[in-house]
Amino acid sequence: MNIAEILHLAYRQELAFYKIGDLFKGLFTSGFSIKRFFAGILAIIECFGCVIFDKPVTPDGPALDLSGYELVLEDEFEGTELNTDIWEQRCAGARRSGFNGASQSKVFDGALHLMGEYLEDGQYGAGWYGAMIALKEHYCKGYFEIRCKCSDSDDFWSAFWIQALGNPYDHYLSQGGINGCEIDIFEAMSADALLKKNREAVSSTIHCNGWDDDIENIDSRCLGEFKVKNLYTEFNTFGLKWTDDEYIFYINGVESARSSFGNGVCEVPEQVILSLEIPDAGITKDKDYKTDFVVDYIKVYQTK
Repeated sequence: MNIAEILHLAYRQELAFYKIGDLFKGLFTSGFSIKRFFAGILAIIECFGCVIFDKPVTPDGPALDLSGYELVLEDEFEGTELNTDIWEQRCAGARRSGFNGASQSKVFDGALHLMGEYLEDGQYGAGWYGAMIALKEHYCKGYFEIRCKCSDSDDFWSAFWIQALGNPYDHYLSQGGINGCEIDIFEAMSADALLKKNREAVSSTIHCNGWDDDIENIDSRCLGEFKVKNLYTEFNTFGLKWTDDEYIFYINGVESARSSFGNGVCEVPEQVILSLEIPDAGITKDKDYKTDFVVDYIKVYQTK
């Protein structure tokens, strides 16, 4: 049993624990400077915060490099309507404590707005409505990026994710993620009580089933919670590079995490999805409340 198991650390806390040792070594082995020394001390303090209090950390990996990739799809959401040649509504109808409706995907002011609001005369009846759309074309590997401002709601939350067709959580179909998984590139889960103390942060998670023969439960790995400055008031970019060997996550062009969780990366095409999610427990706001997840662009790259 290792120290992480003894301390009952989550995976993201375990990463921070072992990173502390590397940071201490770096203070004295990479050439001393006052600036580098204090930056290292701050990083160590941040990692201790993750280990002890499960606080988010700042992405600090290598910069994004798209050498060998080419842009194959881009939507900057110009005009007044969603481009239904490339987008489709997804999971329309009942969704947790409300509904997903086509009326909630609106294009104006050069951006896509996924709206959350209460509708008396909604398509599926009175209730709270969110939105979910997906690209019609499905992709296997590549680089996927969004530039967006997240909803600042305590109830709804913003998400950019990829999911296999069918049911990626079935033990026999998924085969540990190789034949299907869900990759949450980011979720700004302000509706999650765990994250209310970390509102200026997003999480990245991989879901698959079957890699450890646990048929009953969905096997998941949260790769971390990451700080994002001005998450709700300014545009930030979030990306995923899905390679032959692993998934690499980026925030504003800086690597935040990487993993080949399960039996390895998915080898089948998956859907690229944008959503403003509705919580299970219901909306706590008055019926005149509105919020939106604002998307400036979405880009998809493939290897040349």
